[in-house]
Amino acid sequence: MDTEAIVIRIKTPAGDMDSSVDCPSLLNFNDLLVAIRDVMPEATVTAFEYEDEVGDRITVRSDEELKAMLSYYCNTMNEQRMNGLLPDPLQIFPRAGKTPGIRNIHGLKVNTRPNPANDCTHTVPDSMANNSLKKSSAELKRILTNGQINAQDIHYQEQLGHGNGGTVYKAYHVLGKKVLAVKVIPLDITVELQKQIMSELEILYKCDSPYIITFFSAFFVENRISICTEFMDGGSLDVYKRIPEHVLGRIAVAVVKGLTYLWSLKILHRDVKPSNMLVNTRGQVKLCDFGVSTQLVNSIAKTYVGTNAYMAPERISGEQYGIHADVWSVGISFMEIQKNQGSLMPLQLLQCIVDEVSRRLMCFCI
Repeated sequence: MDTEAIVIRIKTPAGDMDSSVDCPSLLNFNDLLVAIRDVMPEATVTAFEYEDEVGDRITVRSDEELKAMLSYYCNTMNEQRMNGLLPDPLQIFPRAGKTPGIRNIHGLKVNTRPNPANDCTHTVPDSMANNSLKKSSAELKRILTNGQINAQDIHYQEQLGHGNGGTVYKAYHVLGKKVLAVKVIPLDITVELQKQIMSELEILYKCDSPYIITFFSAFFVENRISICTEFMDGGSLDVYKRIPEHVLGRIAVAVVKGLTYLWSLKILHRDVKPSNMLVNTRGQVKLCDFGVSTQLVNSIAKTYVGTNAYMAPERISGEQYGIHADVWSVGISFMEIQKNQGSLMPLQLLQCIVDEVSRRLMCFCI
């Protein structure tokens, strides 16, 4: 890691605050957390985030994850200088902690058999042969045009996160008397991001599963599209500390059932990671964020999209891939959750995934 001074920009609702760090290699997580709390004394900040190369937010909650962030930033800074550019400050986004009740992951209930009486989604048989699409293309067009939820009926309460070209808010729908998650995306974005938005909308319309986030409506207002889905009050799995193995096993069952449902519709998620696995206090686990998902043709895909650290070897190598790539990402995700370690890897480590010969399972069983 470089030892030259860097500038860290703390992003807050009240404005940006720049802080110079003379020796980044000596910086630790608690020091930076204290600096953030000095800037935001009213908030209970327990972690912070930064954006990776694809714009996804990566949570930092330990010294190891801080080192990974600084290593990533130093590499980015060196690349900018090689291109004749002045390095941008390292931007971090403070993240308020959850209440003790929610952070008590040992009491987290995971119900992989939702009760239809208190679940707003319909139970879907596990059999792939019986899966069906929930809405036709004509109905998709009609709902996008007219909308079932209007902007004036939504009261925004707080920002939940940012990524994939948009910002997610917790909001309250007055007429429906329910809490929603609303993803607001500006339309002055790249053509590629526009394609991702339409892909996500199409997949959300198609899916009808207790293991996939429920879609309610979408509408256009002032050059922004808002996508309304159910609110999962437990948040994403990347914010929890180490989860007990017996609980993690039940979470894994729900995630695999969600992916199996997607695969039955010939849909590859392509961005499976803890931050895209949501939980609620009713014990449900659901997949979200289908911006880079794709419809499979002959069970094969080729495009290089997603989050690098969770990619299977064939994806990093630019080869054709299928559902096995999602399976790889599931394994990496649950290893990260179980070990409570961030997954951001140096490029050398990603290269090892591709080049090194895998050891046989038998070697570990002798």
